[in-house]
Amino acid sequence: MTAAQSPSTQARWGITIPFGGVPLAEQRTLFEQLPDLGYTDVWSAEADGADGFVPLALASVWAPSLRLGNAIIPAYTRGPATLAQCVATLAAAAPGRFVLGIGSSSNVIVERWNDIPFEEPYKRVRDTVRFLRTALTGERVKEQYETFKVDGFRLGLVPPEQPPILIAALRSGMLRLAGRESDGAIINWLAAGDVPKVTPYVHEAGPGKEIAARIFVAPTTDADTARGVAKFAMAAYLNVPVYRAFHEWLGRDELKPMWDAWSAGDRKGAVEAIPDAVVDEIVVHGAPEHCRERVQAYVDNGVTTPVIAVLPVGVKAQEAITMLGRAS
Repeated sequence: MTAAQSPSTQARWGITIPFGGVPLAEQRTLFEQLPDLGYTDVWSAEADGADGFVPLALASVWAPSLRLGNAIIPAYTRGPATLAQCVATLAAAAPGRFVLGIGSSSNVIVERWNDIPFEEPYKRVRDTVRFLRTALTGERVKEQYETFKVDGFRLGLVPPEQPPILIAALRSGMLRLAGRESDGAIINWLAAGDVPKVTPYVHEAGPGKEIAARIFVAPTTDADTARGVAKFAMAAYLNVPVYRAFHEWLGRDELKPMWDAWSAGDRKGAVEAIPDAVVDEIVVHGAPEHCRERVQAYVDNGVTTPVIAVLPVGVKAQEAITMLGRAS
């Protein structure tokens, strides 16, 4: 077990960075406050905003007690050697405090935005993890994987400690892969009540795996505003094929009207078709104490690292991190 893994047995409380509404260069004060507010982790994302490494590099300096994680880095959008360099650099800059989250991402990000074929995502993630396990030791890699080839790469900057690797997973196949080939799983866009269905697949390979969950939180008592913002985000995500398949697998038939409207090109109708009850299951909203209790419910159901992702409901970043902190 690596040094960055052992803290995962402690009670963790994470939040997604960078924060919205504040220029990245001006977020130092926000980062510095996080430990005193009860946060143990900061996790980046990588879609259409900041990349997944630079905010963590800033956090490593601005708040050096925090653990750093990606949720997630796509397995396709950096070449294997370049990805190994990115991972090694951050692991060397923050020894024992960095956790790599890797996943397939989606056809939207990989194909439509980056013009890379989204082919065999299971194998691509598996091969990327296997490559990184070898490359990060400094061993020369000359290997024909099923989804790519590496011919003679040797990492010049070997991190002093090997970072744990978590695999982003939705359904059983990738969840089992996370349990077998990595140190745990990152789960996303699900209700607290879904966690007991998901986590056993990860633990089939043995106990002690980390389960990190991105939990979307709208910190406001204005339920109409919270649901409106949540429905817009849910329509954008849950109509992506991998997320639709995930919720079909979970048995969430209540979303079928949304999927039908989206498939027919009716984006407005798709948003309106999402039932309030489903929003209330998947997105946390309400008063600060209620939000913290709802996040804790994920932990009670098997999540080891809750990672709050604040939705834009008109609450400033300073207020959001304060009201959602575990020490609040």
